[in-house]
Amino acid sequence: MTPAEALRRIAFLLEWRGASPYRVRAFHTAADAVRDLPPGPVEAAHATQLHGVGPVTAEVIAQASTGAVPDYLTRLQAETDPAAGAGWDLAVASTGDCHLHSDWSDGGSPIEDMADAARALGRSWAVLTDHSPRLTVAHGLSRARLESQLEAVAAVNATLGPDFRLLTGIECDILEDGSLDQDEDLLGRLDIVVASVHSKLRSDPEPMTARLLAAVRNPRVDVLGHCTGRIITGRGRPQSRFDAGAVFAACAEAGTAVEINCRPERRDPPDDLLAQAAGAGCLFAVDTDAHAPEQLHWQSTGYARAARIGLGSARLITTWSLDRLLAGRSSTW
Repeated sequence: MTPAEALRRIAFLLEWRGASPYRVRAFHTAADAVRDLPPGPVEAAHATQLHGVGPVTAEVIAQASTGAVPDYLTRLQAETDPAAGAGWDLAVASTGDCHLHSDWSDGGSPIEDMADAARALGRSWAVLTDHSPRLTVAHGLSRARLESQLEAVAAVNATLGPDFRLLTGIECDILEDGSLDQDEDLLGRLDIVVASVHSKLRSDPEPMTARLLAAVRNPRVDVLGHCTGRIITGRGRPQSRFDAGAVFAACAEAGTAVEINCRPERRDPPDDLLAQAAGAGCLFAVDTDAHAPEQLHWQSTGYARAARIGLGSARLITTWSLDRLLAGRSSTW
């Protein structure tokens, strides 16, 4: 067990137990700090000199650097529900992320930084999904800008090597009539399309249901993003109302994956709808919706939620190999 693995496993178990996000983040920050350390023993005093490493994480690093299981991790494992092991196994099996943003729309980092961060976490692929044109507040991409981004992604991939690929994509607004906010021919050139509602979120259930049904049945759509649009932090925002049974049945029939959005303010869908989607036979994409490199750590929370309702890797497309993902996409997964 490497120090980085020990620190990330501790972070996962703390999340599972409902610890403060700040406490969880401390272990992820320390894991980032030790990523490039050479193998071999590290003294705790030396570890504390690394950026973001404090006394507790330094002791974990020192013990794990000798090949031992750190005391902190041993204690957490003994105190935590054994079912957490299934969640950790899913998190370790993660191969990709279908939803991340760059500074081309409302993200804060260049494409290269997002790709490098995903690769550093052991992913073999990730999908760049900046916003579509009508979301002007997020600097959504016009057709011309999206075409330029396709060239930019190709240039980034040329520098990344064979162990990682950044896929082309978009988070496309679902318009009021259920159509998509980008030209169909251009959507057909993308690797993955995430479709999300960002407007009129408080519509009556009937029009919202019709809107979602039209989108998830569209053959260009691969993933239904943050399906309720809820915000659960700060002033919050209530979830949209729609016929979840009908929408999830349509997702299962069409092969459109339901996103398990890992942003702390979203955690969308809520637990009851997540279980309902699982019961309907849906596939799922465990996505960070990251707008900065450090937010890619959020993915493990989605795998914890998936494990709690008994989902396995066969139904989580973010644990699939790149070849399986792209081959399945062309044949409705």
